[in-house]
Amino acid sequence: MAVARTIHKDLFRVFLLTLVSLFAIPAATLVFTEYALRSQDAEFLQAIESRIAADTRLSAADKALTTEFYRSHPLSKACSATAPEDKDFHDQVCSPYSMQWQFHWADRAAIWTLALGAALLAAALVLGALAFANRGLRYASFVAGWRLMTVSSAVEVVLQSAMLVWLSFWLTAYFMERYYVKLIAIAGIAAAIAVFYAIYTLFKKLPFGSEIEGELVAEADAPRLWNRIRELATRVKTAPPDHIVAGIDTNFFVTEAPCDVRGRTLNGRTLFVSIPLLRVLDQTEADAVLAHELAHLGGGDTRSSAALGPKLQQFDQYTWEMRGGGLTIVAHFLLRLYRMIFSFALARDSREREFKADRVSAGLTAPNAIVQSLIKISAYASYRNDVEQKLFEHNRQHDGALGIAGFVAAGLPPYAGSEAFIETMKTADVPHPYDTHPPLLERMRNVGHHVPESAYGAIVATAPSASWADEIETAADIEARMWNDYEQRFVQNHELSLAYRYEPATDEERAVVLRHFPPVEFALKNNERVQVSYQGLHQSVDGGSTIGWDEVKDLTFQDNAFADMLIVTHHDKGMLGARTTKVKVGGLGKQKDNFKGAVGRYWQRHQIMRAEQAASARAEEEAPA
Repeated sequence: MAVARTIHKDLFRVFLLTLVSLFAIPAATLVFTEYALRSQDAEFLQAIESRIAADTRLSAADKALTTEFYRSHPLSKACSATAPEDKDFHDQVCSPYSMQWQFHWADRAAIWTLALGAALLAAALVLGALAFANRGLRYASFVAGWRLMTVSSAVEVVLQSAMLVWLSFWLTAYFMERYYVKLIAIAGIAAAIAVFYAIYTLFKKLPFGSEIEGELVAEADAPRLWNRIRELATRVKTAPPDHIVAGIDTNFFVTEAPCDVRGRTLNGRTLFVSIPLLRVLDQTEADAVLAHELAHLGGGDTRSSAALGPKLQQFDQYTWEMRGGGLTIVAHFLLRLYRMIFSFALARDSREREFKADRVSAGLTAPNAIVQSLIKISAYASYRNDVEQKLFEHNRQHDGALGIAGFVAAGLPPYAGSEAFIETMKTADVPHPYDTHPPLLERMRNVGHHVPESAYGAIVATAPSASWADEIETAADIEARMWNDYEQRFVQNHELSLAYRYEPATDEERAVVLRHFPPVEFALKNNERVQVSYQGLHQSVDGGSTIGWDEVKDLTFQDNAFADMLIVTHHDKGMLGARTTKVKVGGLGKQKDNFKGAVGRYWQRHQIMRAEQAASARAEEEAPA
């Protein structure tokens, strides 16, 4: 229930932000133009009536006729007047680029943009509903939505950017009778960047790739396994996989999308098998898992995923690209809302596909086989995650091989008898890279075989008499290579996390921090220098002063035509509010972005370190004596 509330809260938040991003700027433009046009109507009519009344050359009848014309033809309608008798009036007050002409077209543009935003919002909801209603229409609806949303959102960025620049001039010009070049320049630069970014990203070829960490299993290396998979595929009434890839991840899956394995691109049907999981499953349980995966091939699940997967990834990349282009944020939330709606449809379909594959598997093998395999896979994945989490939380560097595989193999049976194991298994699902799987208890009900919680431990602790891993001649070598690569990356990532966690307090800790956060020095003008280190900012100006990171509450970089400056806001107060220090960094030149990045990264490291210390202190206080 808590997860559902969080999802609904996120959806509501994104929906509100979508409304703001689509309608805020055009609505503000429309309110302003309508107010200005109505005000000009009143002022113009009052002025023209005064001139007509004072014109002695006109007869009373002519005055009445002329007054009636201007009352029935307000100034705000002049630019849209098309009748022959209105031509003179139109030409006099609505010449191109005149004030009246600008307000008229800004008003029209605001209305069109609001209409476009409403249409896009409706389209997102309708296309999302189609994805829910009909699986066959899902791919077509997403492709249509992808093209519509990306192109239209780029148009939104262009329109709203133009409005923002126009408002930056006319708001002050109209109400204050003056304009500010700097304000217009800022708006113009931001708009130009947003428009370029939106159009560039729209036509940019975004990367797509799917890498599987594993190694190919040739038929000669596992003939009995290949024969068994072909036999199961025949019974499922589907073609067997073209490739089998073995690795150490805690899942099994099939895919028809192109994927890379050790630098080789595989096309066609690929089955991934986990060697560690094959070692805990007996052959009947493993057959149930393999039949389940082959049922995905037979049901067309992988075919639709192969077609849809690249589109989803590219759409996601485009969506997040739009978040980083300033004003392109107006497109980001619409794209994100559509993706969330579509994700709900995919999640519901995923559950249905998993239930169907489980039923196929249970029919081909046995209901108890698929249920026991799910229990064992969930237990192994949960325990391995616990082992790795504890290793990662370790506050000292790891020396040599970690031996994660051995830890898990030795510790899994005792873990299966613990209370923590039962609590974890109550909501367990099976890890999978492509689908959201339903909870274990629901999958038991689906195949009509229930195992009481009290029996979970015995199932997990029972070692298989024979496993398919024993039939893969290269299994041991594949595991050794894969675990070695995995543990090297684990150690590297763990050391990086220590570099963020350490204050440092010892020479050993300092060496770790300095490996990842060495002092970085930047040359400034007049032979001055500024250094960024894990301790703070060190300036050669003003007698070589140092600002420690503990003194920093906020940082603001000011680009200035004469001298760039880093404004440091301190935690304590000054005479006129928060105390600040101005760090002059003129002369950075092309190193400006590198300086900003270094300052942000080193300050972030310090904040994470202090947060970790505070969390550790709270944990010690709350721990029982």
